Amino acid sequence: MTVLALRVDYDVAMEVASHEAIVRQAYKDSVGKWTWSVGLTSATGHMVERYIGKPQSLEHCLRVYVWALDNYAEEVRRVFKGVALTRAQFAAALSFHWNTGEIGKAVWVKHFKAGRIAEAKEAFMNYSKPKEIIPRRKAERDLFFDGKWSNDGRMTEWTRVKPTGHIDWKSGKRIDVSRELRAALAGEIPASDKVIVERPVKVEVPVQVQVDKPVVPDKVEEKVKEKSGFWQWLTGLFGSGALGLGWLAGMDWQAIVAGGVVLIVVLLILIALRSQIIAAVKDIRDAVEAG
Repeated sequence: MTVLALRVDYDVAMEVASHEAIVRQAYKDSVGKWTWSVGLTSATGHMVERYIGKPQSLEHCLRVYVWALDNYAEEVRRVFKGVALTRAQFAAALSFHWNTGEIGKAVWVKHFKAGRIAEAKEAFMNYSKPKEIIPRRKAERDLFFDGKWSNDGRMTEWTRVKPTGHIDWKSGKRIDVSRELRAALAGEIPASDKVIVERPVKVEVPVQVQVDKPVVPDKVEEKVKEKSGFWQWLTGLFGSGALGLGWLAGMDWQAIVAGGVVLIVVLLILIALRSQIIAAVKDIRDAVEAG
């Protein structure tokens, strides 16, 4: 059968799952990456962080797993394009790729496509680290080259996750997932589950507040105008004195005498008008308080 005609059916999905374990809530893997279901991370396009502390139904876990597995199958189809594969070989190659992500680089694939079957079978075991993976790799090899299926419809479930996010390794048990997996294959994953949902970033935008100019009461404004006439007269007087001083500056001794006289006059005027200045300020203050 051509590889393009091969699909992820129950036998294929179950064979891959049998080598994996399932955790219904998000957990941290050995390198601290959030993982969920059958070894899924957000790199699959499904944001698994949403399941932190939120266990899901077994069917939902398997439905998303099947969707992600089918996406991985595309690379297997591409690598073996034009090569006739059996369903067993397709399942074995997909299991290998799901675990290693190396189907496009694996030497055993090159040997197999070139017809060097013995070399391919031997090279298949190049991916045997850590040593705990050896039983899985042997099962995949035997399925690919000898057609020996190894699953019994069951897989390991880790039922507890510690507050640290790591799996409680004492919580493992073997469960039959055949019914839930068939149901998952019959259903379609919701569109919202296919896309990584990005958390919106809250941006603080400064708000420009329009400040109204203070309104001066009419009564106060009239008082200010009334008093300002007096101050204009007073400043005019000082200005005239300054002009007079400038005129006198042309004469040396006379300039000195004139400067002293003008200074004395200014001081006398300020002393004389002290009471009027205080009275003017008081009038304006009274007008503000009354308005």
